Amino acid sequence: MPISVAQRAALLTATTVLLAAGCSDGGDDTAEPTKPSGSGLSALAAQKLSWAPCPPPSPAEGGGPAPSPLPGGAAWECSFLQTPLDWAVPDGETIELALIRARAKDSSRRIGSLVFNFGGPGGSGITALPGFAADYETLRTRYDLVSFDPRGVGRSDPVECATDKELDAYYSLDFTPDDEAEERTLSDAQKKYATGCEKDSGTALPYVGTENAARDMDLMRQVLGDDKLHYFGISYGTELGGVYAHLFPGNVGRAVFDAVVDPDAGVEDGALGQAKGFQLALDNFAQDCVDRGDECTLPGTTVAEIESFVTDLLASLDKNPIPGIGDRELTQTQATNGIAQSLYSKDYWTYLEQGLDAADGGDGALLLSLSDAMNGRSQNGSYSNIQAANAAINCVDFKERYTLGQAKERLPQFREASPVFGDFMGWALASCAQWPVPGAWEHLDVSAPGAAPILVVGNTGDPATPYEGARAMVNALGKGVGVELTYEGEGHGSYNSGDKCVKKAVDAYLLDGKVPASGTVCK
Repeated sequence: MPISVAQRAALLTATTVLLAAGCSDGGDDTAEPTKPSGSGLSALAAQKLSWAPCPPPSPAEGGGPAPSPLPGGAAWECSFLQTPLDWAVPDGETIELALIRARAKDSSRRIGSLVFNFGGPGGSGITALPGFAADYETLRTRYDLVSFDPRGVGRSDPVECATDKELDAYYSLDFTPDDEAEERTLSDAQKKYATGCEKDSGTALPYVGTENAARDMDLMRQVLGDDKLHYFGISYGTELGGVYAHLFPGNVGRAVFDAVVDPDAGVEDGALGQAKGFQLALDNFAQDCVDRGDECTLPGTTVAEIESFVTDLLASLDKNPIPGIGDRELTQTQATNGIAQSLYSKDYWTYLEQGLDAADGGDGALLLSLSDAMNGRSQNGSYSNIQAANAAINCVDFKERYTLGQAKERLPQFREASPVFGDFMGWALASCAQWPVPGAWEHLDVSAPGAAPILVVGNTGDPATPYEGARAMVNALGKGVGVELTYEGEGHGSYNSGDKCVKKAVDAYLLDGKVPASGTVCK
């Protein structure tokens, strides 16, 4: 299923540098943490972080060069935090979480650390924060900007499930089977994938869930020296932030939730909401194409005609994949994945138009590149662990275990919600069917009585976290906690959209503590 805002930088790279050289796998010279003396939580809270220049991202983080210096020449710093593998046994085995920070520019007015989670689950904060640093430069005036790879992600004891070659084969499968033979093929492949995860990451799998990650953040707060956790959560990061607020309401500082997950939605309702959200985004893309007339290269003079062209193209790819990149072909599933990825931001609509037009002419390279970005595949053929971590965290968080048969029964309502994405989202309900670790929740509990105000920002055109989730989050956080801000725009998230109204409101809260009136609308 479509995941995180953290992949926008990967998408831009994939669509503009199709012929670029492969990424460096890099070594890891990040300073090790000072080993705490004694045992238990007091010792872990007393550990001292050893910061050093950041190495290039690891293969699990997506590879590539070390982060470029910040404006003014300041260097990014990286470290590791020791945290319990199992928070139920704080004196037991520990794991290391990778951290990155950029120091505040004005130390005399420094508020503290501002911790970011960019979503997923499964997105690497080590790569995302430098990738979006320019967007948050104003906030660096008074905060150390900090992010991290959550447990199971990137450099933090990453979940691994398959080799790069096996993943190429896995992602080329038909994830929307048309008959019993294709259903068996998909079921066997999902079983093999889950078995690989258990074989390569079995010890960690039960402990990668969101509640443990939230407890990690409170330890992080203490070790960073902050009395309160100042936090900026995006997409899945709002879910993580809501769980943190529920567990530690008294420790919440200034917090912003952007691109908000609906805490009331279970697996099925969440998937159905995404199907509707991506369909709405595609409708808006098609309307934009219609409005541009002859400037748009896609066939059709109405939204319905353009979307009929898209569904016909996908149906054709189901039977006859077309050349993609190298010896890899563009399949129906990869095309759908690529379309969804390009709807995360209006800035990428031009890539979607170009990719659809090219695929109609028999060239699947651009849509396959977009799909690769979603799946974490670099140009050299190596995969980050973003999708493996996404599966592991989602499956350990939620109890529902839909079989392929149960998913199939629900396809009519998904197809009604979205003619383009309905099958894709509906069959995805069975993603955890054969997962080796049980799930924890029916749905989230984010009630946080007594917490400081949390600014909750919803985007009316958001495909991945539909706008309704913002209001649900405000209500679930509780009276006096959730403060709703609406952005009438497109794409996944609001602060990075460039809208001056949203940026002004968020900056005023985080930098000066000015809480906007709940219900404020930015157009």
